[in-house]
Amino acid sequence: MFRLAHAYFRKVVVLLLVTASGNTYAQRPHIIYIMSDDMGYGDLSCYGNKDYPTPNLDKLASQGIKFVNAYSAAPVCTPTRTAFMTGRYPARTPVGLKEPLTKSKKDSAVGLTQAYPSVASLLKAANYETALIGKWHLGFRPEHNPTKNGFDYFFGILAGAADYTAHKSGPPGQRAHDLYENDTPVYPEGYLTNLFTQKAAAFIRKPHDKPFFLAIMFNAPHWPWQGPSDKAYADTIDFTKNGSRSTYATMVKRLDEGIGELMKSLDAAHLSEQTLIIFTNDNGGERFSDNGGLSEGKMTLWEGGIRVPAFVRWPGQIKAGTVTQQAAITMDWTATILSAGGAKAPAAFPLDGIDLMPVCRGVQKTVDRTFYWKQFHGNKQQAIKDGHWKYLQDQQGEYLFDLANDQPEKNDLKERHQAIFARLKRKYADWEKTLLVAD
Repeated sequence: MFRLAHAYFRKVVVLLLVTASGNTYAQRPHIIYIMSDDMGYGDLSCYGNKDYPTPNLDKLASQGIKFVNAYSAAPVCTPTRTAFMTGRYPARTPVGLKEPLTKSKKDSAVGLTQAYPSVASLLKAANYETALIGKWHLGFRPEHNPTKNGFDYFFGILAGAADYTAHKSGPPGQRAHDLYENDTPVYPEGYLTNLFTQKAAAFIRKPHDKPFFLAIMFNAPHWPWQGPSDKAYADTIDFTKNGSRSTYATMVKRLDEGIGELMKSLDAAHLSEQTLIIFTNDNGGERFSDNGGLSEGKMTLWEGGIRVPAFVRWPGQIKAGTVTQQAAITMDWTATILSAGGAKAPAAFPLDGIDLMPVCRGVQKTVDRTFYWKQFHGNKQQAIKDGHWKYLQDQQGEYLFDLANDQPEKNDLKERHQAIFARLKRKYADWEKTLLVAD
């Protein structure tokens, strides 16, 4: 009886908060954003993987809406994370020009700062409790810390990769401890995926007197390739060495189990129906990933480098078992989260994403989108996706693909559709003028 009364009281409080905020949705939800790292488009069994099962992520996808045309804002870690935090294309923020940010002397001064509003700072201003657990990769100095960028709580790593067992990051021979609680180094024992899961579950279970925004940024299955029972890498061994498809599968399966544990924590706290959950990935897969038959992978703007799994669950708001063709990109999740939370971006920093909740809820049909990508370093590729047409330039040349009929990008149509090819190049050139310039 007490539990029923307590649950009823909680719902009344939520409704009062919604009325006060003016939010158009039925409630102002708790929000959990989950991002995996370097997962291939086909790495989950709900996206076609047959090598191993991912039952918990499959279940989560089946309980809401699954996107089959979701994209990352970049083909590598830091720019995509910048895009999510700011809701804007990566190259509108200095740290987003780093592909990726490293611990080098040159990069050490660069990071996300309060000069650029973050999804966390905007939600915090809207009376949300905010936390980030997992990988940051947006700066190493105190002013770049998540707690200086809108998060009330942080537990995780600052670098792009860390040993899952030793919790060290950096190049061979220069590795240093990289696990923090807020801005203080901490030294718990354990496998990083397990530690992040445990911290996130504890955050969910603790009492909350206002809605929360929890960003869970798993570093799995990014290298170094280590399973829960594997030893730490020697400090002289490159993180990208060793590994196998079976080790990679173990990492993905442990991530999947962690998701299952988080969902059980939500259920135990009686928060499932009040919580909006978004799951996606930061870029295409790498060495041992399954990119679902798409061309190339991480660090390229071919589909295998930027097409990612994504799904959204919000019981009572989103119909279970839905699959959508709606094109989506990283910044859309920012816009969707802010809208659901009754928060707005300032006029000086307009969002590049759109609120996808009307599509998720089935009250709006799919919306035509235009997405842009630019790599300033490394491959120096550029691309635009306008509807089902995609223009791509890499080191070997320029291409035009019809993704409606050629998702693997095997048939270059630039000679057959010269007007479309020219139009997309002009559109891209106009967008490129709005970006910051990399050094």
